Amino acid sequence: MLINTFSHIPGIGPSTEKKLWNDGIRTWADALQKPGAAGKKAFAVQKGIHTSMDHLEKKDAKFFEDLLPASQHFRFFPEFRGSCAFLDIETTGLSIGSTITTIALYDGSTIRYYVQGKNLGNFIKDIQQYQVLVTYNGKTFDLPFIQEYFNCRLPHAHIDLRYILKSLGIGGGLKKCEKTLGIDRGELDGVDGYFAVLLWKEYQKTKNPKALDTLLAYNIEDVINLETLMIKAYNLKIKETCFSDTHVIRESPKALNPLRADAHLIKQLKALYSEW
Repeated sequence: MLINTFSHIPGIGPSTEKKLWNDGIRTWADALQKPGAAGKKAFAVQKGIHTSMDHLEKKDAKFFEDLLPASQHFRFFPEFRGSCAFLDIETTGLSIGSTITTIALYDGSTIRYYVQGKNLGNFIKDIQQYQVLVTYNGKTFDLPFIQEYFNCRLPHAHIDLRYILKSLGIGGGLKKCEKTLGIDRGELDGVDGYFAVLLWKEYQKTKNPKALDTLLAYNIEDVINLETLMIKAYNLKIKETCFSDTHVIRESPKALNPLRADAHLIKQLKALYSEW
């Protein structure tokens, strides 16, 4: 979709972009072949295209993230899909002083997970393999939390699905968005971030491996579903353009979660905590 995008070029807004598309200028190559098609904005378009081509050749996703609004970040997903990581964290709470308990990472083929007190430190090294991070609400939660916890800066380009889905009229938390788009969580249906805190407390208190496995299964399910959510959101946004017949992405089969939730433990904890 990037080579069809003009609205990231300074001075070119969505209406001008749509006019270019309607006039048959569908790609950067089209615009270079017909420089006069952009009228008074021809110079800006030509300059912007050459700069964009250079950054795309360098695989610089951050360049496009910085120039596109958050609701349009879906546009650079296909070009950088091979270097994307779907990311989600679990914590002991939302307040100051809370800490990261687990992190799940999925790149479309490999699932990695990290646990406080075990291998959490490996995350920073592993995340360097990727150029783009895909999250849900990561802009205000996951990424600031990670950067604060590890005292680091994540230089990656970032696609936060919260803003893309909101532009489609789909709001609420991750689980609500999944339900809206028909994504099934199976035995983890009804488990949420608050319950993830309870699972960590149970693991810390009893060292019951089933509590940790259930927490990790929940965390991993989030990142597996983020891939499906990303593709569904991308396709819905594409249908708003003139490229609905050519740019739709086929959904991948859902990855197999390597860990299983313990249904009996979930039932026990729900009964134990009256807040539930």
